[in-house]
Amino acid sequence: MGHTTRMTVGQALVEFLANQWTVDGDHVERTIPATFGIFGHGNVAGLGQALRQANADRPDLMPYHQARNEQAMVHQAVGFARMHRRRATYAAAASVGPGAANMLTGAALATANRLPALLLPSDTFATRVADPVLQQLEHPHDPGIQVTDAFRPVSRFFDRVQRPEQLFSIALAAMRVLTDPAETGAVTIALPEDVQAEALDVPDEFLARREWHVRRPRPDRGALERAVRAIRAAERPLIVAGGGVLYADAENELRALVEATGIPVGTSQAGGGVLDWEHPQNLGGVGATGTLAANRLAADADVVIGIGTRYSDFTTASRTAFQNPDVTFVNINVAPFDAHKHGTQVPVIADAREALVELADALAGVSVSAAYAETIAREKADWDRTVDEAFAPSGLALPGQPEIIGAVQAASAPEDVVVQAAGSLPGDLHKLWRVRDPLGYHVEYAFSCMGYEIAGGLGAKRGALADGSDRDVIVMVGDGSYLMLNTELVTAVAEGIKLIVVLIQNHGYASIGHLSETVGSERFGTQYRAYDRDERNFQGEDILPVDLAANARSYGIETVEIAPGPGAIDDLRAAIGRAKASPESTVIHINSDPLIYAPDGAGWWDVPVAEVSTLEATRSARADYLEQRRAQRPLLG
Repeated sequence: MGHTTRMTVGQALVEFLANQWTVDGDHVERTIPATFGIFGHGNVAGLGQALRQANADRPDLMPYHQARNEQAMVHQAVGFARMHRRRATYAAAASVGPGAANMLTGAALATANRLPALLLPSDTFATRVADPVLQQLEHPHDPGIQVTDAFRPVSRFFDRVQRPEQLFSIALAAMRVLTDPAETGAVTIALPEDVQAEALDVPDEFLARREWHVRRPRPDRGALERAVRAIRAAERPLIVAGGGVLYADAENELRALVEATGIPVGTSQAGGGVLDWEHPQNLGGVGATGTLAANRLAADADVVIGIGTRYSDFTTASRTAFQNPDVTFVNINVAPFDAHKHGTQVPVIADAREALVELADALAGVSVSAAYAETIAREKADWDRTVDEAFAPSGLALPGQPEIIGAVQAASAPEDVVVQAAGSLPGDLHKLWRVRDPLGYHVEYAFSCMGYEIAGGLGAKRGALADGSDRDVIVMVGDGSYLMLNTELVTAVAEGIKLIVVLIQNHGYASIGHLSETVGSERFGTQYRAYDRDERNFQGEDILPVDLAANARSYGIETVEIAPGPGAIDDLRAAIGRAKASPESTVIHINSDPLIYAPDGAGWWDVPVAEVSTLEATRSARADYLEQRRAQRPLLG
């Protein structure tokens, strides 16, 4: 029998995690470089003690970072993971009951985005010796159910360490899922509070350095041949590039393919950055929030080549984007689930980079027609002029969001990272932001979680710093999302991590307000207004006297307030320049007019409208909805 060391479950898990390494070709890095933790009675004596012991004995073994909210810990881990192309993430430890429950939203976000995060929520006593303990759920029909069971449907992997010796197999299984590009997402190991502190003999083998090699499967020969035949026969092919291109580190291979063939590219939200915005084949975002250029070509495309995309309803414009009745989908994805979407007869289950290399070789000599190339160039040029016009300062006292985006764009550097997640900003950014770096566009739009922005931005900045980059991370957030989760500004202050936060105040939920109007709900409940006791609603004109700039300033953050007026956009651009020159975090507060919209990209999103109503606005919206839905194609799968 080999050598063993007597350790608690918490101590063994911390040391195990410290010795896990991701290997992706020549790239090697620690899979879990650090741990977040908020402590309570459920984990303070287990993982809390283990992290403190590691800090005292070997400070570099497993660095510990504070957070102010359990959900935000997971958002930081996800932001870090995206910047590291899914090769590394953080662990996040929470206590029993409410601490664990607070992580659920983060878990769902990680899984929806196919981004790894290791979650270590605590459970109540496995022995049930002190039953029920503080913060324990009680179900008379099933006493074994606890808060952590809620992680099962939102995790890619879930298990509970009910006995110390189970740790070995559970930890290894968790690492397998974290580092599998087709399976990754939230990985949850539930840890009863008594088991965390129990001791066992831990074999040296469990604690030794272990390498997890990222799978990069090549396409099956037959599948590749079918894909090549379909593409060679296409007259109007279109590539839809998703996040899988970036996670496979395949943007160079994509660029080589489209330059050789002339095939245009539309991107999903996760795929922003796969090509520089100026590239002749880059038509920008596609789908419900896409550009007019990409959507016009999507409508007529006879072959759609999806690469690393999960084909969300926004990417397909709720299945109205692709109108060619004979359209063929060639779906290249490392995950079979995504490769088979839309009933495709040409799924290619492979790593994006490996598939692109082989496609480029097999398509040598293939290029789009001169007429199609001319159409691509014309549509791109027309949209670029449209964006220029949208970015032009209007001189209004309250600028529109497109102008604000244009000012941020003009003041940012090519390598800077813009971070966003929810509200009207994702749609406007998808259409308008001119991405100049593969990792420069960071919009969480699989879960579109309000409150992700600041925490996710902090994770993205940690990811950049870990790579030795001092690129700025610019968080753009509306007042609605800011109010959901802004406390990680304190974390930025505590660790001296620099963020630039552009806080856009429009006194409500601009995105849902607009959507509410289009579905006949008359912006009900979407504006921040004083309660009207006579009308019993919040639809009045009395804007709340809430000072969000003062809130940010109270955290110890340098805060700049842009006064309304014709020079607001110039002032914003100058403020961002000063923020970039500063070594500290800055919050820039600016008021906007939520009724000034980005240019139309001819995308549609299926949000059902009430079939019957006493409201004329709803009846009118229903008629328009039925007309729009006529373009929806019942694609299989």
